Amino acid sequence: MRDKILKLIEKNSRIDLKEAAVLLGISEAEVANEIAQMEKEKIICGYHTLINWEKTDNEKVSALIEVKVTPQRGLGFDKIAERIYKFDEVDAVYLMSGGFDFTVLIEGRTMKEVALFVANKLSTMDSIQSCATHFVLKKYKYNGTILEESSKDERMIITAWVNM
Repeated sequence: MRDKILKLIEKNSRIDLKEAAVLLGISEAEVANEIAQMEKEKIICGYHTLINWEKTDNEKVSALIEVKVTPQRGLGFDKIAERIYKFDEVDAVYLMSGGFDFTVLIEGRTMKEVALFVANKLSTMDSIQSCATHFVLKKYKYNGTILEESSKDERMIITAWVNM
C-alpha cells in the first residue's frame, strides 16, 4: 500500500486525503496514518512546488557541476558530500559512477555568482581535484513534468498540381 500512496502523492502532493482514500480503496484514516508514519521514517522528506521560473520576472541560472575528488581515508565520499551539500547554494549532490565522482546542482542569480561559488568555495576544498561547470540553457522537463509544450506548427499545407 505504501508504494501506491507514494506514487499518488509524488504526482500530486496536494491531493485531498479523501480523494486518495477513494482512489486507493482504503479509509482516509489509513492514508493519513501511513503518510504520517512515512514522514516520521523520513521516507517522505518534504513537499515541494514545481515552478517554471522562466515564466516569472525572477532571473535564475542553474548549473550542473562535475566534481572529481580524492576520497578521505576511512571516510570515503560521504564526508565530502556532506561538506558540499551544506552550502546554501547547493540544491542537490549525487555520487556518480563514471568519469567523475559527484554531480552538484546549484542555482544562482547570475553566471558570475555561480562561477564565484565554484572558484571560491567548491574548488578550494582540500579533497577536490577538479570541477567542470555546465550551465543549463533551458529546462524542458523537470521532475517528470513538461514545463513547456512544443508549439504546434500552424502553417497551412499547400500542394501544387501540375498538368502535363
